[in-house]
Amino acid sequence: MKLVILTGMPGAGKSEVANAFQSAGIPVIVMGDIIRKEVERRGMDVNPENNKLVMLELRDRDGPGAVAIRCVESLRNSDSEIVVIEGCRSLAEVDIFDDCVDEVCIVCVHSSPKARFLRLKQRSRKDDPQDWSTFRERDLREISVGLGAVIALSDIVVVNERTIEELRNESRTLVQRFM
Repeated sequence: MKLVILTGMPGAGKSEVANAFQSAGIPVIVMGDIIRKEVERRGMDVNPENNKLVMLELRDRDGPGAVAIRCVESLRNSDSEIVVIEGCRSLAEVDIFDDCVDEVCIVCVHSSPKARFLRLKQRSRKDDPQDWSTFRERDLREISVGLGAVIALSDIVVVNERTIEELRNESRTLVQRFM
């Protein structure tokens, strides 16, 4: 099995790239959904503060690969030749996935902080920051758990500073590289 790991800062466009893979029939496992589901399971509101608490608690209790460990069963149950993991945030997570598959390719989606902040405000997901201070704090937290290292070691970088349609076109081209 080949694993495509999509990484990047919040709001960079990972979900749009993941949608292109999904449209091609390639399964996508979203790591952020693991955190959001755990927050809901605990009866908490899904918001930046609760997501942070749960994410850090899981990593403190189960190690830096805690979220990846929770994705492994879905990965192993897939009969697809290619699977996408969206939202990998540490090299410990990459290592866990690498142990489960034949080949790993890390794809980073990159956008400037200003572009990402504006996208997150427009997206209006319950856990998206609505002010610059919260946005900045989230970025620093993501970097502190190891996201910067995953980004630095990416095999492919998609720069997303243009229109959504241009990102979608580039994403479809990217998917073809893996088919």
